[in-house]
Amino acid sequence: MTDGLLLRAIRCEDLPRRPLWVMRQAGRYLPEYQRMRREHTFKELMRSPQLAAEATLLPLQRFALDAAIVFADIMSPMPALGVDFDFDPGPVLATPIRSRADVDALPEVDAEALGPAVLATLQRVRAQLGNDVAVLGFCGAPWTLAAYLVEGRGVAGFPTLRAFAAKEPAALGALLAKLSEAMASYVIAQGRAGADAVQIFDSWAGALSLADWQRLIRPHLVDLLDAVGQAGLPRILFLQNAPHLVDAYAALPAEVLGVDWRLDLAELQRRHPGRVVQGNIDPAILLAGPGATRTAAQELLRRTDSRGHIVNLGHGILPKTPIASVEALVQAVHGSA
Repeated sequence: MTDGLLLRAIRCEDLPRRPLWVMRQAGRYLPEYQRMRREHTFKELMRSPQLAAEATLLPLQRFALDAAIVFADIMSPMPALGVDFDFDPGPVLATPIRSRADVDALPEVDAEALGPAVLATLQRVRAQLGNDVAVLGFCGAPWTLAAYLVEGRGVAGFPTLRAFAAKEPAALGALLAKLSEAMASYVIAQGRAGADAVQIFDSWAGALSLADWQRLIRPHLVDLLDAVGQAGLPRILFLQNAPHLVDAYAALPAEVLGVDWRLDLAELQRRHPGRVVQGNIDPAILLAGPGATRTAAQELLRRTDSRGHIVNLGHGILPKTPIASVEALVQAVHGSA
């Protein structure tokens, strides 16, 4: 079990510098990963613990990052729920869920069948890393997973999902309850396999109003977070494009709140003193090169309180990001002591 900078930041300890990791850091911007993809599909990489562990560790071989996040997808545990999907490039379902009968037809969750390749990957990664680097597991939040399961693929605003929520609220509630229970089992198993903390991605949190979110989503998200917290696993809760929900998310039982680049992180710290936060440089800034990246990182460090701050991007790193920009980000954070 690690006790490096990331876990110490989660505990709000005084640190020599802030911890840094990057969402999607084991991905398409790395030439080593591009070589892997020329030989293997994304699904093949995801389903092979050996290859997935190799991909997970690639960014740590280049950059002095403080965490390795397991190479997987939020859909990785879905086969255990009888969900057939492919990638084009995001998740695409052969048969979306469109009724209460579809929800009821989902099998009872076998905890041991939830992402076995992910668990094996975590074991490999933890065995290869020292105690200074945290290993992160992750899952999709119930609502974000439901977005793909009902809509069938990523679509702006997820109108079919929102219509389903209005027409079949009981069916949506049953689906969210199943997903909450399954994801709790899944990430707790990730902790047993070597994850030091887990990030829960609510990438499509902002699709509903605050009132509808409180009525439809919050109870299930709290159930998931409570179960993971009772297992003693630190929780990073990430929400995207949902400024109207950020205060509601800040009140949820998670050690860390991760937010996208649209939010003022310093203002969030002022509104919620003592809240550990993560983020939130715009990933597009890294496309502008190392100079712009260094300036943005230094400005974020200057404006925000260092205590309880994990430096990250406001969303996943983009495929065309120059390696030099990531190097500049690392140098800026390491030089901030």
